[in-house]
Amino acid sequence: MSIPSRYSVAIHILTILEMDGEVSSEEIAGSVGTNPAIIRLLLGKLKKAGIINARRGIKGSSLSKPAREINLLEIYKATEKEENLFLLHEHPNPNCPIGKNIQFALTGILDEAQKAMEDKLSKYNLSDVSSEIRQRTLSKKTGSYKKRA
Repeated sequence: MSIPSRYSVAIHILTILEMDGEVSSEEIAGSVGTNPAIIRLLLGKLKKAGIINARRGIKGSSLSKPAREINLLEIYKATEKEENLFLLHEHPNPNCPIGKNIQFALTGILDEAQKAMEDKLSKYNLSDVSSEIRQRTLSKKTGSYKKRA
């Protein structure tokens, strides 16, 4: 099981907006390596969540607040459909002692695991991501930031 890639793509999009400013969905798609329609879909989710400002048909989505104020949990909640990370199977056999009790036994454990993940994501923000990228892209000769190609 894995969290769908739309979450990491959303972080990628927001990092581009933070580091490069206003860019088109086509330019973002080139960096992400996906179709611009996917980018526009995620931009819509991010706009609905109040994370970005976007104008339909006009180049130039932008962050609605500083990157240090956008935590990774906020992005996760904006892009993922399910409230629960872990979904329990729906029809265990009620005549089986394990089937009858498995959901009850797992619920607390899985809720605790999700809370731990959410607590961890809330400690990081978008500027942590962009800072890491800036550190990795600093030129050793000039010490300046190199924009992506």
